[in-house]
Amino acid sequence: MALLHAYLWFRLVRSTTAPGRLRRLLTVLTVVLAVLPVAAVLSRGFLPIEAAAPLSWIGYSWLGVALYAVLALVILEPVRLLGNLRIRRGDGEVARQAVPSGPRRGPGWDDAAAPVDRGTAPGRGAVREDGDGQRGAAGEGGAAVDRRRFLARGLAVTAGAVALGTAGTGAWFANSAPVVRRVPITLRGLDPALDGLRIVTFSDGHLSATYGGRRFERVVELVNEQRPDVVAIVGDLVDGGVDELREDVAPLADLVSEQGVYFVTGNHEYFVDTQAWMRHLPTLGVDVLRNERVAIRRGGASFDLAGIDDRTAASSGLPGHGADLDAALDGRDESTPVVLLAHQPVQVAQAAAAGVDLQLSGHTHGGQLWPFDYAVRLDQPAVEGWSRHGDTQLYVTSGAGYWGPPMRIGARPEITVVELRAPGR
Repeated sequence: MALLHAYLWFRLVRSTTAPGRLRRLLTVLTVVLAVLPVAAVLSRGFLPIEAAAPLSWIGYSWLGVALYAVLALVILEPVRLLGNLRIRRGDGEVARQAVPSGPRRGPGWDDAAAPVDRGTAPGRGAVREDGDGQRGAAGEGGAAVDRRRFLARGLAVTAGAVALGTAGTGAWFANSAPVVRRVPITLRGLDPALDGLRIVTFSDGHLSATYGGRRFERVVELVNEQRPDVVAIVGDLVDGGVDELREDVAPLADLVSEQGVYFVTGNHEYFVDTQAWMRHLPTLGVDVLRNERVAIRRGGASFDLAGIDDRTAASSGLPGHGADLDAALDGRDESTPVVLLAHQPVQVAQAAAAGVDLQLSGHTHGGQLWPFDYAVRLDQPAVEGWSRHGDTQLYVTSGAGYWGPPMRIGARPEITVVELRAPGR
């Protein structure tokens, strides 16, 4: 955070202003803005959610603008470099033209006999010419500074406009209705009687000081409109305690599913009172799968739906919490297909080794803010969409909400309808 704002100060304040009162005021403003996102994160530890909401909105929104301002400024650095190089070359041309090509005195004058000139009175041309040359050089140097500052201001305005436009667009997308993606997936060994069964999945609601209310009600309504056979919520549902988010999470009770609503923990469930949520969600009709499985049936046909804890659960310090795929699959009929709910895509390595047919995950938000999805790839095998890992298929949903900046660039909020297909159908 300090480095990000130091760069912004250097390019938006120091490069665009002269030393003085304005620069001091803008420096103070930069420090305040740098503190806001940090304060938004820390405030959740001791402020009620209602009190933290304004600070969260301002701090996280500014963080999104700042990130894109830095990105725009970095992209514009070659323009700055070329512009300053041209200004420097122009200064060199002016300096060469200002240097006299030879003596300016009349022929035949004797240097030793020349009178000493101590002023700029008429007739004392030698000193006057030298003084004009010095003032000319100084004037040209000041003009160069002005041109560099003009260039810096133009680039600052451009970067600011790009950052605000991008952040505004991202805020609109993040708070708009999720897109519904229909993904047909063929499972080997799936009974034809189960062909067309719909698992409607979403993740990363991140109910918090900046997300919830009507927006989450809309998510529930969209899920119900898909007429799900199964609803799967693959983690990171909340960023707060039960007492704070009781009303925001209440719409889950309105979910309608033929064969149940299932949930697995994400890493953010371990940043709050995990046990309280594990007790509260079943009161809303949501079954929490913790290293266990259930049979999903249609007539005499079935497949296994398994769910495991997030990979960070073991380090949470909570007794009995930790991803345990072996326990979830223990004793099952291996001729029956199995669909695994696991919050993080990286858990697919273990799933592939265990012979899981399909894993449904979230966690990545689809990158949330382009181009930071490239950083996500350093930790996860997939950022969004369908992929295959050995004999195991993986689908990563982009999430319904957001975390941090209330924005989405290049990754729309999403509800996924996974339509299971039997081979040959």
